[in-house]
Amino acid sequence: MSDGLTLDGLSVPLRALRLLAVDFGHLSAPDAHVSRLYPQRLELTFHDDLAGFEAWRDALNIAPDAVTHGTQNGDRTHVLRTVGEYAGAKLDLVAYGHIPDLAPAGAAA
Repeated sequence: MSDGLTLDGLSVPLRALRLLAVDFGHLSAPDAHVSRLYPQRLELTFHDDLAGFEAWRDALNIAPDAVTHGTQNGDRTHVLRTVGEYAGAKLDLVAYGHIPDLAPAGAAA
């Protein structure tokens, strides 16, 4: 834990967030998370917006092959993750998207 950390100690990810808003204000809005546990990290999370994640990944020049793909919630949620750097901050991009059922409920397989 970062005992004694002041708000100024989070200036790197907060500055990165401010610059992202200026440089990419036209992109979809993610959830933004800054933590005193990881004072150099900014996490941008997209819920049910995989296209938004891809637009940000592309805008930040993060290669498509740098994205990890996975599932959670019994294979009902798709998870995309990648990392990069922006304005001196470690940038984590994460997206969660619902995976639709292949067959309607009650349909014969």
